[in-house]
Amino acid sequence: MAIYHIVMFKFKALLPPEEVKVACDGLLALGERCVHPTTKAAYVKVLGGGKDNSLEGLQNGFTHCFVFKFENKEDHKYYAESDPTHQEFIATMKEKIDKVQVLGFTPGEF
Repeated sequence: MAIYHIVMFKFKALLPPEEVKVACDGLLALGERCVHPTTKAAYVKVLGGGKDNSLEGLQNGFTHCFVFKFENKEDHKYYAESDPTHQEFIATMKEKIDKVQVLGFTPGEF
């Protein structure tokens, strides 16, 4: 069953906008750059992401949100725990963000 993966960032206030853009572009590029260890094909489906524009005012400081889709739990687990491209990206983000929140769900599971 498919798994949807949601990532929210609060970038540091003094981070220049061009660095925020580079970071966001880098995250969106994971859809093409992350390669499955067995099939050697891209396996992360990027559904979209960008700067918050919500009207409700309930962002709790988060400034950007991204949504990904994985075909199964095994792919999601590999991405989260082992994918070297993803791990490298995480390392580049540590000094750019104040907060990160990650949620995931499988449609229909309550």
